[in-house]
Amino acid sequence: MSWARRRTDEPEKANAVAELNDPPENLAVEEALKNFRMSVHAWSDAAYTRPRTQMQVVRHRSWRLATGWALAAVLAVGGVSGGMLEHEQKLERARMVAAARLAEQQKAIRDQQAKEEEDLMAKVDSDVSRQVPSAMEPLAQLMDDASK
Repeated sequence: MSWARRRTDEPEKANAVAELNDPPENLAVEEALKNFRMSVHAWSDAAYTRPRTQMQVVRHRSWRLATGWALAAVLAVGGVSGGMLEHEQKLERARMVAAARLAEQQKAIRDQQAKEEEDLMAKVDSDVSRQVPSAMEPLAQLMDDASK
């Protein structure tokens, strides 16, 4: 049994059963609902079987084309901005590495200068801590030799 035949048979069976069981005031409502249902089915059959016009097809294609271009533009902008963001991050990392190297070099220079200052201060301390000034040292050696 096809769908169209079953659809037309069902209202007749339902109507026959309704006439036996329903009081007369419900028959008018049932008849109105049956007519409404038949007109909805007729309208939908007509809407699905009518040929589509060229304007509808063109409009559908133009929206599809516009949507495709919009998505392509979004992808292009996303790709470019993603590339720019990655480039900026690489530059920032390079700046951080350069700053770390510079700080390390400056620390090494400060350590070297501190060591030189310590060596100078040690030399000054050794010069100052002598018991006899360097100009008097030959005399001090003679005296050490004489006391022996």
